[in-house]
Amino acid sequence: MTEIPDAETMKAFNKGIVDEFRANGGVVGGPFEGGTLLLLTSTGAKSGQPRLAPLAYLTIDGKMFIIGSKAGMDTNPDWVHNLRANSAAHIEVGTDAYDVTARELPAEERDETWPKVVALAPGFGEYQANTSRVIPLFELQRG
Repeated sequence: MTEIPDAETMKAFNKGIVDEFRANGGVVGGPFEGGTLLLLTSTGAKSGQPRLAPLAYLTIDGKMFIIGSKAGMDTNPDWVHNLRANSAAHIEVGTDAYDVTARELPAEERDETWPKVVALAPGFGEYQANTSRVIPLFELQRG
């Protein structure tokens, strides 16, 4: 079982990624080097406050997807709960920023799309193998 970093450690890690992303036009190094990354601002399901999360995204069949993997942990990332409560969000991709609506894929569509996710990013398959929960997929639709 992977050790879960505490909230403060994750907050500092994410802040470093956000700062690097914004300073370099959406390009970051370290564990995300060469990957496609976006910054998602969702509305906190309980707090109603803006919540910022750096996330990997994939483009499949011309659509943008984010994956609620949380590295294969047994709980969903906080942003999944936020988008389920309020699908309106804002993203930053490269130097572009715009509003999106997040649509969680229903089970059948998710199951059809999942093999394409794993083909592009095999690590997500490993994450799914490490947890009993079904890792959710969200399509981000512009506007």
